[in-house]
Amino acid sequence: MASGPRIGDAAPDFALEGTAGPFRLADQRGRRVVLLFYPGDFTPVCTKQFCTYRDQAPAMQSLDAEVVGISDQELDSHERFRRRHDLTVPLLADPDREVARAYGVTVPMLGTRRATIIVDEDGIVRYRRVHQLGLDFEDADELRQALAALPARA
Repeated sequence: MASGPRIGDAAPDFALEGTAGPFRLADQRGRRVVLLFYPGDFTPVCTKQFCTYRDQAPAMQSLDAEVVGISDQELDSHERFRRRHDLTVPLLADPDREVARAYGVTVPMLGTRRATIIVDEDGIVRYRRVHQLGLDFEDADELRQALAALPARA
């Protein structure tokens, strides 16, 4: 597994199709971005994770950041997952795992590892948590705490 960018490194730019339309990281400059890498649509922990965000919608909407989920399923799978569970976080399709590899969150033979990466307004990685087993995730309060702990913009 590649290490990917570390805290303080420039975040690799990418462009992916998503359930809310095309998403390009560079277009988010001036805004914090939370990248939620996850193993797969319709899996038990991933379903719990994104349903938790749906159930915490007011708290998620009050985060001072753009929040997106990224996994290696195709966009049609993400659309079915979003509709079936009425999900509120946009999901981005990374079917070749190029973005997951660039961020160092792939596991050979298994796919994308659950991880949270926060990119600041200037495109710098400021928070990185890669879950070893993938059985837990940050909820809205934990995301708020991680965002609050980031250095203020210069």
